[in-house]
Amino acid sequence: MKPETKKNKTHTMNTEEFGFETQAIRTQLERSQYLEHSVPLYLSSSFVFEDAEDMRASFTEEKERNIYSRFSNPNTSEFVDKICKMEGAESGYAFATGMAAVYSTFAALLNSGDHIVSASSVFGSTHALFMTYFPKWNIETSYFEINKPETIESFIKPNTKILYAESPTNPGVDVIDLELLGNIAKKHNLILIIDNCFATPYLQQPIKFGAHLVIHSATKLIDGQGRVLGGVTVGDAELIRQIYLFSRNTGPALSPFNAWVLSKSLETLAVRVDRHCENALKVAEFLESHPNVNSVKYPFLKSHPQYEIAKKQMKAGGNIIAFEIKGGIEAGRKFLNSIQLCSLSANIGDTRTIVTHPASTTHSKLSEEDQLAVGITQGLVRVSVGLETVEDVIADLKQALA
Repeated sequence: MKPETKKNKTHTMNTEEFGFETQAIRTQLERSQYLEHSVPLYLSSSFVFEDAEDMRASFTEEKERNIYSRFSNPNTSEFVDKICKMEGAESGYAFATGMAAVYSTFAALLNSGDHIVSASSVFGSTHALFMTYFPKWNIETSYFEINKPETIESFIKPNTKILYAESPTNPGVDVIDLELLGNIAKKHNLILIIDNCFATPYLQQPIKFGAHLVIHSATKLIDGQGRVLGGVTVGDAELIRQIYLFSRNTGPALSPFNAWVLSKSLETLAVRVDRHCENALKVAEFLESHPNVNSVKYPFLKSHPQYEIAKKQMKAGGNIIAFEIKGGIEAGRKFLNSIQLCSLSANIGDTRTIVTHPASTTHSKLSEEDQLAVGITQGLVRVSVGLETVEDVIADLKQALA
């Protein structure tokens, strides 16, 4: 799917040279006979065949066409094509949620007896897959500490198949050197999978650093307004083929309506994320100077342990801040109860600023030991900075911290 341009006999624009924003806006389906400007919704569970031969050739994949929306749909195809262009990926598949993307990617590629090496700081549900569900199928996971990348190779075994990380991490906002991971994966012939949810393809493209697959929860900044769920995996065409075949049989497909919403959202991703990042840096600087805050982690604060790495691989710092409030879990609860403007929600990447206390909410089902294993302390607070007037957000945080 190429970005739309008008036909001109004297000069043809090179669509491959279009900028990020142009690709996001102009990559769209071919117009129908109605010549609509905005791509319509294709709310159809299935698609018709011209004759018996067309049906046969379609099911044997001699023809590339839509058959059933669990396999593909025009709206999901447009969304996936946009993400592929943004990430520099060969192919992709869209899922109903971010966790459906994570699970299906691993399940399609792993066999009983395989081994995963992962950063220890991962999303709670991903941790549950690694520790609770995959072991049932004789798939083991070893964790390396995000701040000790020099130890990664010591965890690699003969049966290791996948190297996995989030960067920045959820909820600790740690950053890992993607180029280092790419080199390790290449050296040991591993599949490198990166969850790029916090950065979005606008700020960071892990494939440039050697990632084979990139996963997104599109529910977050890609949608950006807290409306729909979605996920996507993009990358190497042969690996995506395996994920596609697994997924067309197990059924985690993204709905056409959600795909349509998400594709529209990508048109404004760059301008939204620019403002998110601008606001987040101001909030992070405020928090760093507050006496009731022990520490602040934001990738583009100079105090961040991986600041130089973040500057190397990210365009800006993103919209997520993690800070340690003085007083532990009780102080965290008091802070949340004092919030007036910001939202208390489990989501991130919304237009509305959201504050969460992971130890008592999103990661509360983990033991304190497991929480610490994924970088969550009792006083950790995560802020997803939105698009409100930033002075109002700071004023709310200030009064809640008093």
